[in-house]
Amino acid sequence: MFQAALAILWGPLAVGALPEAVGVEKIVFAAREPGAGSHWYENFGYYAQDAGAKAFRARGRLCRLDLRTGEMTVLLDDPAGSVRDPQVHYDGQRILFSYRPGGTDFFHLYEIQADGRGLRQLTFGPYDDIEPTWLPDGRIMFCSSRCKRWVNCWFTQVAVLYTCDAWGQDIRPISANIEHDNTPWPMPDGRVIYTRWEYVDRSRVSFHHLWTANPDGTNQMVYFGNLHPGTVMIDAKPVPESDQVVAIFSPGHGKKEHAGAVTLVTPKAGPDQQASARQISRGDDYRDPYPLSADWFLVAQGSRILLMNREGETRALYRLPADLAKAGVECHEPRPLAARPREPVIPPRIAPTQATGRLILSDVHLGRRMEGVRRGEIKKLLVLETLPKPFNESGKMPPMSFGGTYTLERVLGTVPVEPDGSAYMELPALRSLFFVALDEHNNSVKRMMSFLTVMPGETTSCVGCHEQRTHSPRSADRAVLAALRRGPSPIEPIEGVPDVLDFVRDVQPILDRHCVRCHDPARRDGRVVLAGDRGPIYSHSYYTLTALGYVSDGRDRLVTNLPPRAIGTSASPLMTLLDGRHYDARLSAREQDIVRYWIESGAAYPGTYAALGTGMIGGYPKSQLDTSDRSWPSSVAAAEAIGRRCLGCHDKSMPVPRFLSDDLGLVLANPDPNDVRIRWSRHLMFNLTRPEQSLILLAPLAAQHGGYGLCRPKDRGRVPAPVFADTRDPDYQAILALCREGKAHLDRIKRFDMPGFRPDPMYVREMKRFGILPRDYRPDQPIDVYATDQAYWRSLWWAPSN
Repeated sequence: MFQAALAILWGPLAVGALPEAVGVEKIVFAAREPGAGSHWYENFGYYAQDAGAKAFRARGRLCRLDLRTGEMTVLLDDPAGSVRDPQVHYDGQRILFSYRPGGTDFFHLYEIQADGRGLRQLTFGPYDDIEPTWLPDGRIMFCSSRCKRWVNCWFTQVAVLYTCDAWGQDIRPISANIEHDNTPWPMPDGRVIYTRWEYVDRSRVSFHHLWTANPDGTNQMVYFGNLHPGTVMIDAKPVPESDQVVAIFSPGHGKKEHAGAVTLVTPKAGPDQQASARQISRGDDYRDPYPLSADWFLVAQGSRILLMNREGETRALYRLPADLAKAGVECHEPRPLAARPREPVIPPRIAPTQATGRLILSDVHLGRRMEGVRRGEIKKLLVLETLPKPFNESGKMPPMSFGGTYTLERVLGTVPVEPDGSAYMELPALRSLFFVALDEHNNSVKRMMSFLTVMPGETTSCVGCHEQRTHSPRSADRAVLAALRRGPSPIEPIEGVPDVLDFVRDVQPILDRHCVRCHDPARRDGRVVLAGDRGPIYSHSYYTLTALGYVSDGRDRLVTNLPPRAIGTSASPLMTLLDGRHYDARLSAREQDIVRYWIESGAAYPGTYAALGTGMIGGYPKSQLDTSDRSWPSSVAAAEAIGRRCLGCHDKSMPVPRFLSDDLGLVLANPDPNDVRIRWSRHLMFNLTRPEQSLILLAPLAAQHGGYGLCRPKDRGRVPAPVFADTRDPDYQAILALCREGKAHLDRIKRFDMPGFRPDPMYVREMKRFGILPRDYRPDQPIDVYATDQAYWRSLWWAPSN
């Protein structure tokens, strides 16, 4: 499996080749093949579509290099396994690392002596434990897939922060992130700096920045960059004898294996000043910087270990043998093999026996982008929770939303805001929570586009709404915050509103009662359809409300910290149509609340993750557009009919779909409601509940035969006639046949709201793996997917311990 303490000399450096200021004689590093995928996090576990398809590769080695003599010692060699993330203990004698032995599927934490002896495994189980670091109190922090969740926009698993003792026992979660945490490292003041990826109502590929926390998970706080999209900031470490950290800034959504530009960050001006980051490398293909001093850094680049100075000049310290480099093996994570001082120990602030923590808000009116918000205008805070996915099968959002959320959000309830703007609340521990500031009508004033977590027993505070991180609480004309004159407010549930809303189950019945009599396909007042008839992926009503801009949700946008009332119910035209002023469409208070909190909780289409990968024609089951419908005989005939009868007018300036899967080239990320392709989209043109009511049939059909008579091709010298004079037209019948076949196909494959629906086998597999469904559960057995989701989420909640 492996060889220990095998000494081989590979190209020794000349003695004295290193600058004296470096002060390091030996280093350790890992060598391995890079992960199978293109994302920075795609290097452990298996892929959702096939548990036999692994994201990891092999040819793992843990190596020790004497920089003075060039002597190379392979401490561990496992051609079928993988080695990563070495971290040297404070005593300089032990090496902590993550290792997947050949023939096994999981990375676990291991420890080995600096001379290659005493290899021992610390953690166990069907999970991946990676990126460990020693903490000053003797515990270990690492990232782990024990969190039992999947990337919301990809088909690999998530790892978040955990700690354990030096023997791998007493494993505790310290993060509730539903996306990745990465590369924790101790700071000189005892805190830990790490990377946090998040996308609460904003782009899923652009917000992965530097955060800090105490070693027990308390005091989680942004360190740098969270307002600025477009960079993965990772592998951060404090620079000795300075107030800077060095990190990799990997461009865009990040390059493979954390590759990027070596960058120095000075945090004095706060986390939002982009000028505080200075790239020092001359390129963006470096990895794993380790600061030896304020002027010298170890870095990895491909098959080499380099020494880099503050000006980006490099000197090669080591290169892998040609055969390994040719095979794709790369060097990773160079660290000095030397003793170092411990950071101060921050006393624990958690109480594991408690299920909650407490948050104090000083003044909700203070913060960034709060222009125009009057004192006293904010009456309460809506508390929401982003919910992890038990599996995922796509890099796109369907069917969760059209161009919006990838994630379900739970409505926990509200807490009051005092007249002075303060709030004091009790929150469930270790949950991914965020707030919406509400006015007296329960409409949104300001929306939090990040999340916070309180640890068990923690009491923490914030200055204001999207507070300025460089500001401290202001001393107003008050001795005590009004909210602190009482105990913490419990979250008050919203009566009559489901905690996880489902559009079809909860919102559509309201539209049926109040809207469909005017907005059915047969009548289509205002060219708006609000009937619940199914299209290829969504219902017509859901698509209309979200794609055409009647609802203002977060979308998948490269923006954050929007102005007040720019998102949510206050910015949603739908809410102004439901108070009785729009043709007497007067909803009850409960009905308005359901619509209101559906919008505030992300405006998702299904209320269950079991919908993923199911009930879609032209969906995205494997990150690529499924166009299998185009091979149907009816599709070929219908496409020809549409080409003959429609494309003369519907050219590129006003295109219409020719297949059920024809997206007209529309990009799903933050689509523009004014794009003509939105209004002529397949999601509205094809009716798979009542095929005869398909817009692609009604628009060109003569009014006297039940159509709209809208499509009248120009005929010189004559009054334009409808495309289809009646339903007997062969081309009309060809298009109708496609719509009917689409309905029959959907009736077979089932959507989440249809009788007999069955979730994707991947959903069942993971729910069995997580212990939510019994191991002997059979695909033909009944399943309540909503209850199964709820049981999965509850299984992740913090359980107070004695």
